[in-house]
Amino acid sequence: MTPYAKRALHIYWQHIRLYKWRVFAVLSMVIVNMILWVVYPLYYKDLFDALVNMQKTGIYDWEVIKRIFLIIFAIYMVMWALWRACGLIASDIQPRIGANLQRTVFKNVLDHSYQFFTEEPSGSLVKKASRFVDAFHNIVEPVLWRLFPTVITIGGMLIIFWRMEWVLGVMLGVWSLAFFLSDLFVSRWKLPLDERRSEMDSKASGLLTDSLTNAVNIKLFVTSSREQASYGGLVDEQRRAQTKSWQAFEVSLAIQTILMTMIEFAIMGWAVYRFTQGAFTIGDVAALQGYLVLLFNQVWDFGRFIRTIYEQMANAKEMVEVMDKISNVQDEPNAKQLKVTQGIIEFKKLDFAYTPTRKILRDVSLSIKPGEKIALVGSSGAGKSTVTKLLLRLFNLNKGKILIDGQDIAKVTQDSLRQNIALVPQDPILFHRSLKDNIRYGKPDATEEELIAASKQAHCHEFISSLPEGYDSLVGERGVKLSGGERQRVAVARAILMNAPILILDEATSSLDSESEALIQDALAKLMQGKTVIAIAHRLSTIMQMDRIIVMQDGRILDEGKHNDLLSRDGLYKSLWSIQAGGFLAE
Repeated sequence: MTPYAKRALHIYWQHIRLYKWRVFAVLSMVIVNMILWVVYPLYYKDLFDALVNMQKTGIYDWEVIKRIFLIIFAIYMVMWALWRACGLIASDIQPRIGANLQRTVFKNVLDHSYQFFTEEPSGSLVKKASRFVDAFHNIVEPVLWRLFPTVITIGGMLIIFWRMEWVLGVMLGVWSLAFFLSDLFVSRWKLPLDERRSEMDSKASGLLTDSLTNAVNIKLFVTSSREQASYGGLVDEQRRAQTKSWQAFEVSLAIQTILMTMIEFAIMGWAVYRFTQGAFTIGDVAALQGYLVLLFNQVWDFGRFIRTIYEQMANAKEMVEVMDKISNVQDEPNAKQLKVTQGIIEFKKLDFAYTPTRKILRDVSLSIKPGEKIALVGSSGAGKSTVTKLLLRLFNLNKGKILIDGQDIAKVTQDSLRQNIALVPQDPILFHRSLKDNIRYGKPDATEEELIAASKQAHCHEFISSLPEGYDSLVGERGVKLSGGERQRVAVARAILMNAPILILDEATSSLDSESEALIQDALAKLMQGKTVIAIAHRLSTIMQMDRIIVMQDGRILDEGKHNDLLSRDGLYKSLWSIQAGGFLAE
């Protein structure tokens, strides 16, 4: 068993043990049931022997026959009751365990860092998560209802066969060993094929999600054939791995069929031979045949269930890899809650690189006073957005520290840090939920009055009120049902409602027309009152009134000052202003 398979089983067991007494009850009933299942052919042996003796003597003892039938009937009824009880208990605890697994997976995924989500395709991640939970259900079923009962059945038969005659016990023991080893060998042989199939399935799901998300671009760039070819290539790889896996299973079935034929001829041949010697009765022969039927019923699908278990282990592997990844941004043990009293922000000698060959910030130091409004400007790649990402602690610093009111953000909880910072991004992404839920996202307990007040201040109340469902209108995936300007205003309303002491504006008006921009500028002016503000500027005309403008180039702070002061110098800011002419700076 691979380390990932062991890890998956360990995770499953951690969730199963929460219901250990009910699981114990189910397993106990299965054991009792299978013991009865193994015992009842012995009563058919007694029945056949009694009938043969009665035929010889010509005297039929109906009391004996009735007693045997009643015992067999009682055994059947007890087995029926136990199976039903097992089913009822399992039908309650298995969905509970599955639901708990879903919660665990969801929490684990969300606990990963920002960088993880930039590298992991969302469609592939969804597939891995759903397969991991499905694997639990698909493993429990064969283990509980097939694998476990089969082991008990063969164990019971070994005892009975050995007591009947040791040769039969040896035959069954050798056969069982050969049967299980052949299944194990084939299953281990096909495990890498199942893992490859699972990997290709995740990649295909990721590509499918990516293509559906960019369906408009595919139409605009007329690349449908290219996308189909890429998707078809992944599907073909998945098919080849699946074909090889199924062919391995067919080999397993062929081996099983040969082994089952051999054990039937061996045992029945020996039984007939011993009958002719007078050592076995007709009842013994009939019981042995009954046991073979019982054995074949248990093991006929055994290979398929072993295949299922190994396939599900392969399916669970990728999610186990995700769950075992250690987030590169973690709270320190006993990290404290951030307490913002003034809103002083200090960047001290920051160095940062996304990769060893991609250094972004070099010795950046900056102090922002309480309630000060600063703007970061510079050409693409200057490091403006990186500064705000580090303030939000989406990445860890390579060197230096960031302080808020004297508290190192690396030593406070990430949740408390981000609860004190509101962000209005350049391209807001909304949840496929109602407008009400999206605006309230940073403050879910906001009243209806607060919700509407924030919406009016952001100038989105008007367009929301015109919708048939109003604030209950769904915005579509990523907010696709809204225009860019409408999404931007919803994001501003969300920040207004959150009312955090620190505000980050990533050119919050860049997606708006001139009329809407004027309205939002007024709303932002009110929003910024009493807050420490960092604005990333692409349109320089929007930051003329900021308290201070920080000019960045190649990951360093090149210059700083007010708009007019910077224009009076013959520097980068003046060059950017002159070439922009009221337009945008690329980010």
